[in-house]
Amino acid sequence: METAHLDNLRAQIQHNCHIADARHAGDYTLCVYLLKMREFYRWEHGRGFAEELPGEAVGRWLREREALWESLEEEEYRPLELDGTLLEPFDSEAVNALLLPAGLVYSGGLGCKCRPHFFLGELLEERRTDEYRLLVAGRELARDLTAPPAMSLGDTIFIRRESLRRMLWERTEEARWSPGETPMKRAIAGYGFEQDVEQALEQMTEDMSEQLVAHEIGEIRAGHALGQAWPELVASLPRSKSEILLRAIRDHLADALSTLPDLLERGLPPAETHFYMANLNGMRRQLFPSLVSAYERWLQDGDARPMREAVAPAAEHWLESAQSALDAWHTGGHDGLKAIQDTLAERTL
Repeated sequence: METAHLDNLRAQIQHNCHIADARHAGDYTLCVYLLKMREFYRWEHGRGFAEELPGEAVGRWLREREALWESLEEEEYRPLELDGTLLEPFDSEAVNALLLPAGLVYSGGLGCKCRPHFFLGELLEERRTDEYRLLVAGRELARDLTAPPAMSLGDTIFIRRESLRRMLWERTEEARWSPGETPMKRAIAGYGFEQDVEQALEQMTEDMSEQLVAHEIGEIRAGHALGQAWPELVASLPRSKSEILLRAIRDHLADALSTLPDLLERGLPPAETHFYMANLNGMRRQLFPSLVSAYERWLQDGDARPMREAVAPAAEHWLESAQSALDAWHTGGHDGLKAIQDTLAERTL
């Protein structure tokens, strides 16, 4: 694609990213928002992960960006003009039909609580199987504030390596300041971050990308198992304990269908296993205590049998839990939220 056409396309997509941020950047707590804005500045200005940011310049940029968002908050997302054709910004399949041959990849979809996400990146890899299509993006040319490193739309999986690198950098920085031994500290221990940050990040990104792919394969399988009623239920809920429970159960089902069996089949590679457990937090950790215990046993003596025993009944358990939540919602009437909480309260494994 010619430079002028690429610059025009990037500007169109970034404009929609700005509209999405104008509507949803305020969803974060102040602390999380400021951290995300610092990393957004770092990306936009091409700063290295270990490079110190100029505080005054960041503050000025932040004020200008917030003023831009305020001016865009009421705007609608614009269609994308490609080769003289107007395409809807959420029609990723149609947009990619034109972009993939040019070595580019695009995604326009809805994330948590139906927040729109858009990005444009350089295509690194395309892989097709009977079950899914994988599109891996490298350098990102347009993105919004959140920039999830992986997501699936229908049967297409998007992996954003640059966003994964950024997420891993943030997690390693957090781990360094955390007291005591943690799964994330164990995950990064063998990568040599003290010697060469960029090389360590590149290798860790390579290793963890496949875990993201495995999870998204699980998401596709979970979606087929649960049907359309599940996303409709989750989207209808306010921010509540019930919503957090449902998202945790869906994640567990996806991992039980793909991520965990894949780790076990490959002999529980240490860095990837530690990374998985580092992400098992909050409600997900509360719901799956047997996996936590099995991991601690594995740490002590390297015995994988408790992990296999914990994972063996997981897919059936989480699918039954999800179905119970759907049944509770359909029969609970005005007390649907409470019915879901009561139903899932004892659904630990």
